[in-house]
Amino acid sequence: MNKALQTMIDNMPEKTGKSLDDWKSILKKESFVKHSEGVKFLKTEYGVTHGFANTIVSLSKEENNTSTDLLKNQFKGKEHLLPIYESILTVVNELGKDVTITPKKTEVSVERKRKFAVIKPATKTRIDLGLKIKDKPTTDRLENSGPFGTMCTHRVRISDVSQVDAELKEWLKEAYQKAE
Repeated sequence: MNKALQTMIDNMPEKTGKSLDDWKSILKKESFVKHSEGVKFLKTEYGVTHGFANTIVSLSKEENNTSTDLLKNQFKGKEHLLPIYESILTVVNELGKDVTITPKKTEVSVERKRKFAVIKPATKTRIDLGLKIKDKPTTDRLENSGPFGTMCTHRVRISDVSQVDAELKEWLKEAYQKAE
């Protein structure tokens, strides 16, 4: 967990009147389809600021969805892409001990002090690797961010484990270094 998030959790009782566990108990009694509905509920019913409401809802969801479940759902019907995913993770884990890997509903975020990569099983035949490397020109392989929008600056489409090669490793390393 990063320092800013831990500080927010530590300050939660003072700033919101309840601990994270208290908020999680309140949210368990409600059923929201969308993240934004939970945030709106906390803001309107309890006067929680947007930042705290967003954090509370996110952490409540994470508790209900283990990392294993999130990955299992992402790769359902795409299990043959798992060796590519695992190969990318091997590279990422070699970058440094300060890397955080966070599975989410549709993707896996890779962060240092800031997010520098996103791994997403985009289709049944391909993983999209989003990278944040400002001022790096695009190439045929290192495309513009596409569906990642402003979250990343580039995208690499990977359909075979052999494509997790020296060039891709260098791009991941560069993105990691710029995220300090």
